[in-house]
Amino acid sequence: MPPPLARIVELLKREPSRTGSIIITLFGDAIVPRGGSVALATLLEFFAAIDVDSSVVRTAMSRLTADGWFEREKVGRNSFYRLVQRERLTFDIATRHIYGAPASDWTGRFELLLIAGGEDRDVAREALKNAGFGSPLPGVWVAPSGVPVPEEAAGAIRLEVSAEDDSGRRLLSESWPLGRTADAYLKFMKTFEPLRAWLGKNEVAPEDAFTARILLIHHYRRVVLRDPLLPMALLPKDWPGGAARSLCGEIYRAVLAPSEQWLDRHGSNESGALPAAGRELARRFGD
Repeated sequence: MPPPLARIVELLKREPSRTGSIIITLFGDAIVPRGGSVALATLLEFFAAIDVDSSVVRTAMSRLTADGWFEREKVGRNSFYRLVQRERLTFDIATRHIYGAPASDWTGRFELLLIAGGEDRDVAREALKNAGFGSPLPGVWVAPSGVPVPEEAAGAIRLEVSAEDDSGRRLLSESWPLGRTADAYLKFMKTFEPLRAWLGKNEVAPEDAFTARILLIHHYRRVVLRDPLLPMALLPKDWPGGAARSLCGEIYRAVLAPSEQWLDRHGSNESGALPAAGRELARRFGD
């Protein structure tokens, strides 16, 4: 394993267990583009490379299945997991947020949502956070116009408001913890810059490429999914989001082909080998 990647794995071991979160990353990044179903054996092989015990992986998969993320199919002694269809919208929104090109300009307008109290409020609030909405006041959510509203918040009162004056811009800028997000981007770049430098001088093995790819997106999505991807006009000076995206995209493109080779050789579902990914995979981080 390349030394910079080994250091990233060691850092991961020092954190509280995030096996379930890494599984979500792996499905969204690598399995959904290749049919959406995978053998438990494929997951166990990946996690063995980063020293996560099989019992931990099995427990995490059981919990995620019980929570409604996956459905399991048993064929003989082998288990296969598929993303539940109703969660595809969540994955699709996250995919656009992580890999899609950032907004090129701003129309001067934003969405304002009012969420009433009720038993579904917490669900709607979490979905809005994950979709990139910010909240300046309890029950009030905002995002630049054009950000998709998640299904969980479909019942909210929606308004489109102009934010061309200073007060409107201040409302938007105060709706997100931009300082914490900037710090997280800087930490991400410090963690992965050595790997970028190593990849520029060395050829990476398929197993290491797949490990690097999943851990890269695991770390990046934890930051970018909390970033509303505001237009440049609304961001502080020296905002590190663009530099972090460029770094992530460069590493991702460097490891994509060999990581897909690992999936070709080791990935399987209930029908056999995983199907090939569509063209959209190669378009990720293509601005």
